[in-house]
Amino acid sequence: MKIGFIGTGWFAKTHAALLAKMDGVEVTAFCGTSIEKAEKEARNWSNAKGYTNVEEMLDKQKLDAVYICVPPMAHGAIEFTLIERNIPFFVEKPLGIDEQPLYIAKKIEEKGLITSVGYQWRYKETTKKALSLLENRNVGMALGYWMGNMPMVPWWRNQKTSGGQFVEQTTHIVDLLRFLCGDITEVYAAYSSNIMNEKVKGTTVSDVGTVTMKLKNGMVATVSNTCILPESGKVGLDFYTDKGVLELGNEGLREVKGNQILEYKEQVNPYIEENKIFLNAIKTGNPSQILSNYKDAVITHQVTMAANQSAISGQPIIVKNFAL
Repeated sequence: MKIGFIGTGWFAKTHAALLAKMDGVEVTAFCGTSIEKAEKEARNWSNAKGYTNVEEMLDKQKLDAVYICVPPMAHGAIEFTLIERNIPFFVEKPLGIDEQPLYIAKKIEEKGLITSVGYQWRYKETTKKALSLLENRNVGMALGYWMGNMPMVPWWRNQKTSGGQFVEQTTHIVDLLRFLCGDITEVYAAYSSNIMNEKVKGTTVSDVGTVTMKLKNGMVATVSNTCILPESGKVGLDFYTDKGVLELGNEGLREVKGNQILEYKEQVNPYIEENKIFLNAIKTGNPSQILSNYKDAVITHQVTMAANQSAISGQPIIVKNFAL
């Protein structure tokens, strides 16, 4: 399989490194914001070439799939171009910073194109374990967290180019909540900015935020985030049930029943799993094992957009029912 990459940042490097270890997979193209960046990544592959224009890359190479690893504001034209040419794609979250992903999703459905979105938490063994444990419990509420520092790239700290932390990072926790507990119907958000805009020039994203959510099944969830810490902190989602507490985090799953604590450590690399499943779907034409396709990811995107809208208006927002 011949694979192309759009983007040359951390996610592109991460996925490309994993593909390098897979049999029958060859990365042959990188498209970057500069030819220097694209050619630098291409040099890691014997037959790869660098480009600065997506159309040129697609004109000159016959690709079986493309990975889109670009900042939030760069989405749109890339996806429409790949859809027009019937090229399956894997796209890293978030899908964008506005309503454009809805139109992209409609085009994907019309074409019947295979897609996958980088919500790697869905592919964790501990997430699967949590899903099985929750089947036999009544969940009353969930508390989610993305507590960390500010990524020092200019586009991230600009609200207009990243969408803010809830869209760019905490979307993982929102998606995990959806995956494990079902549809989110209403959100109410409160954000605040009073620290990082004084510390880092050009900062317009919020320092802290808390979003309360109502779920279709009657649950209530609260997901909070901050980027004021000096280093990465707590990231995960806790479930409060009639049989105790489940704490799902980066390192694993904890089942708490009073003084009894059971721990389940992560055994697989979810990035490897999501890549294998995506590429196998293309080979077989069967996407049923993909846990987050574009259509599903748009629903998570709609929740994060609604949270931003609520933070601006100060009012609860009903999450739109996404339907193609």
